[in-house]
Amino acid sequence: MAVLHNRVSNQELKQRLMEETFNRTTISFYGYFPIQNPQEFRDFLYKHLQHLNAYGRIYVAKEGINAQMSVPEENFADFQNFIHSIEGLEDLRLNIAVDDDGKSFWVLKVKVREKIVADGINDPSFSMQNKGRYVNATQMNKLLEDSSTIVLDMRNHYEYEVGHFENAIEIPSDTFRDQLSMAVDMLKDKAEDKNIVMYCTGGIRCEKASAWMLHNGFKHVFHLEGGIINYAQQAKKEKLSSKFIGKNFVFDNRLGERITEDIIAHCHQCGKPCDTHTNCKNDGCHLLFIQCEDCAQKYAGCCSGECKDTLDMPIERQKAIRKGVENGQNIFNKSKVRLRPRLDEIRNKEDA
Repeated sequence: MAVLHNRVSNQELKQRLMEETFNRTTISFYGYFPIQNPQEFRDFLYKHLQHLNAYGRIYVAKEGINAQMSVPEENFADFQNFIHSIEGLEDLRLNIAVDDDGKSFWVLKVKVREKIVADGINDPSFSMQNKGRYVNATQMNKLLEDSSTIVLDMRNHYEYEVGHFENAIEIPSDTFRDQLSMAVDMLKDKAEDKNIVMYCTGGIRCEKASAWMLHNGFKHVFHLEGGIINYAQQAKKEKLSSKFIGKNFVFDNRLGERITEDIIAHCHQCGKPCDTHTNCKNDGCHLLFIQCEDCAQKYAGCCSGECKDTLDMPIERQKAIRKGVENGQNIFNKSKVRLRPRLDEIRNKEDA
């Protein structure tokens, strides 16, 4: 059977999205439940979601499903009914985006993966059945008011950089699989009896991380139900003070949704307060970095003078330069060491 997939170019799909006259709702959800035949389930999802004019990125594995997508508002009820009709997802929580322009996705991609979140766990005795306790926004705030509570951010450095919970600990690793072992090592013999609260964007990473911590002997492990997205919605609805400060990074065309007005990050080029992520306009780079409006104008949306110079070259010359280089390899660059240094850091080195 032929693989079900989109046959229209990205450029045309983006244009169609921009020309839409109706509103879309951006949604994220995940569920850990057994899927016997991921490829068959993948095709089943694709056919139904395409019929609903849904866009987005969905991963399917034997352990469950992980999705970020957008659906026309007029189809949302049908979409919700469809998802909840699937055995194992009857009570699934759908996270509605906090700061949504409806332009988050322009194509539907449903892929089969080994796991819905890469964790590197090979221990056959590990089980997702024994996981940490869910906490809602009110409970999260109460735990955060206890100075003895340990708060672990299970996201990447570029996510933590623009927004995080008060007093949250960043686990300095480039991948989730490394973070799991590092979290255990950081707290081993120090916090087995303390309250440990874990959080991430939508809940999928911290839920697995909470189960891993319990598996490694920690006793009082909690994880934020629905992640930052659900917390922000609950806090707004219940008029709670937000303990999450700044912007929540998201993996779609928006690159972020504002939770509070605080700007805690800085432009990677000039050092001014800024939390706007962008991808370098040089197609041979596409590095993800933070850039203020002044630097965006100065560097034409590029991450460096070298990339700007490349962008000014004829298209054929640009293609020749990047020949053999994987296009877009740094779109979601997870490594701190590969971030361009700020100009003030370069000047300091030159003055030393």
